[in-house]
Order: sequence, then C-alpha cells, then structure tokens
Amino acid sequence: MNFMLPACKIHSIMPKLTAKDRRLRLRKTLSGSKCINPISVFDPVSARIARSLDFEVAMLAGSVTSAVVLGAPDIVVLTLSEFVEQARRITRAADLSLIVDADHGYGNALNVMRTVEELEHADISALTIEDTFLPKPFQQTANQKLLGLEAMVSTLRAALVARSDPSLVIIGRTAALGFEGIEETAKRVKAYSETGVDAIFLTNITKWEELNTIRNFTDLPIMLGSTPENMDDLEKLAEMGVRLALAGHTPFQASVKVIHEVMLHLKQGGSSRELQDKIATPDLMGIATDEQYYTSLQKDFLE
Repeated sequence: MNFMLPACKIHSIMPKLTAKDRRLRLRKTLSGSKCINPISVFDPVSARIARSLDFEVAMLAGSVTSAVVLGAPDIVVLTLSEFVEQARRITRAADLSLIVDADHGYGNALNVMRTVEELEHADISALTIEDTFLPKPFQQTANQKLLGLEAMVSTLRAALVARSDPSLVIIGRTAALGFEGIEETAKRVKAYSETGVDAIFLTNITKWEELNTIRNFTDLPIMLGSTPENMDDLEKLAEMGVRLALAGHTPFQASVKVIHEVMLHLKQGGSSRELQDKIATPDLMGIATDEQYYTSLQKDFLE
C-alpha cells in the first residue's frame, strides 16, 4: 500500500537549498571579482535574522562559539562536538553559506580529518584551518607559536583528503605575519597554496604593502581577518584578490551589551515598559522563530 503525504502550503524561511547549493554559491563569490563582508552569526536566531536581511555568506567564529556555548573566552576549551553542533543548528535554521573557524582542527592531521568529516556532515560551506599552535602549552611565556611549515602542509593535505564533497571549501589560515614577519608569511602562503586548498586566510594584515607582497605568492582567493580602518576599501581589496573580509563579531557583542543593559535596568527597579526600544517586535520575533512555518505545521498536522 502506498501512502501519500498531504499537500502542505508551507511558506518558510527554513533552508530550501542543499548543502552543495550553498557551497557552490560561496565558490561563486570566491571566483568572482568583488569583496564582501560575511556577517557574523552565532545561533539559529541570528542566522534567520541575517538571512531575512538578504545576507548570503556568514561566519561562525570559534571565539564566539566558545562564548555562546560555554561562556568561556577564546582559549580552546570548546570541543569539536560542541562546535559542530552549533554549526549544525545554524545551517539547519537558515539558507546561509556558513564559513566556520575550525581553529587548528582540534589536534594533529588525523584529528583535522575528523574535523572536516564532522563539519561537512553539519552542512557548512567552508572551514578554515590555522597554523597557530593550539591550545597554549604549559608554561609558555613567549609569543604565540606556529605549527611547523611541514606539519601544517601535511595538515592541509589531510583536510583535503577527508572531504567527500569537492564543493566544500577548505581555507588555509596563517597568523605568521603577526609573529614571524612578511618573508615567513609569504613562504607559508606559497606552500599552503600548493597543497590544493581553495583559499588563503590572512590575519594580522595592517598595511596595503603587506597584502601586495603576499599577493605575489598566491593566485588563490584571499580571506582577511578584521582589517584596520585604513584598509576598509572593498573595491581596492577586491582588486588585490581579497574576496572575503571579516568585519568583526559585532552582532554577538551587541547582544551581550543589550542583555546587560536590560538586566541592569530591571535590577535597579526599572519597568519593562521603559524598554520597548530594546525589545524585538512581534514581527521580528516571528522571523527569529520562523513562526509562520511552525504555525503552518500545527495547522496541517495538529488541527
């Protein structure tokens, strides 16, 4: 006997694109001629709001995830499973091409392979793997150390082998400019590019001259961490091969500030009625919770 589900007229902001669709959309950005600022998201609510505002590419940072999930600073006490679950909650909630900051991949090259596999199953569109030596070792007093060049190359090669969907974007990230200077950075960028990764992520860039020098060592699309004010020119960044330029994690930081202000107001005897300018409207709450979708489900299956 064949069973047929009833035809449901459900209009939702829930994801309609496949994971591959979202990955290919991100690849189109990387292969294009423009530079964009991915929006920083941290949970399903922020993801749905971002998508309702027509953002297509978003970033989930390890530091923000640590704060949201654990209430902990960015010192790599977050586990892979916790990070993957938060990423999955976001990709399940909205049609965003989600880039995630996978830190050092949670261990050696074999651990990185597991990281790629788990995050790919969480339907992310891209992940970055960095060369900083994490977590901080016992009694380290000097500046942050970097993973050895050969070890990092091996790590990136392992990450590429681990993905099953070739449309998944793998980005090699280096912090060398902040610790070992431009020559070492250029050397690493060239070596990482030759592994076959899809893009290069640079942190600690502060001058146009640095970016110009590094650009001579790779033809891959470039992703930048938060850039200084003197480099906030998306057109010029695009001309120099930058396709993604992060603009900080303001949404989460702003939400923490508003929560503090509201709680302080109430603690000091203030009225909730005096907080209307800080409270989401019913329409905005409807977007955040995808109320229309769930209302339709209730009507079709519970009434």
